[in-house]
Amino acid sequence: MDESVCDALSKACSECHLEGGCCFEARPPLSQERIEILQKNGVSPESFEFAGYKRLRLRQDGFCVLFRNGKCSIHTIKPETCVAGPFTFDISGDFLQIFIKRESICPMVRFLKANRKVYDALFEAAVQCIIDLVAAVPPDEMAEIIKIDEPETDLVARIKLEDCKPCALK
Repeated sequence: MDESVCDALSKACSECHLEGGCCFEARPPLSQERIEILQKNGVSPESFEFAGYKRLRLRQDGFCVLFRNGKCSIHTIKPETCVAGPFTFDISGDFLQIFIKRESICPMVRFLKANRKVYDALFEAAVQCIIDLVAAVPPDEMAEIIKIDEPETDLVARIKLEDCKPCALK
């Protein structure tokens, strides 16, 4: 994504009026590669847990362990599903399904729908992050991840799993 799109998304995210937004009660799934990236960048091993799948812990107040001073403390290296933002996924048969959360869940959606360039850029980044995550997470963990209910979402794309090509994690 180009810098202007990233700036626009960061601004929209920072203006979220929901208390804690998507960082409250968030347990983003993590690939082993993402855990290694986070640890190389100073995230302590105590920040992670395994409960059917590898994920970030929650603090006692319900916020992600990496949520500090009203924002993500690891924004530039955050988990794939966090990058995907209001886009989420499911796997149904041979298809990767991409959903977008409704505005009642994520106020950024209104912003995205009003700006096609930003929507398209985030959608493309989100799909690639999701594909990378799906490719990197062991099947038994992915089976647990896709059990997570994502209410108030709308299907925006179906991609044949055989067409999903992961890119190398940075």
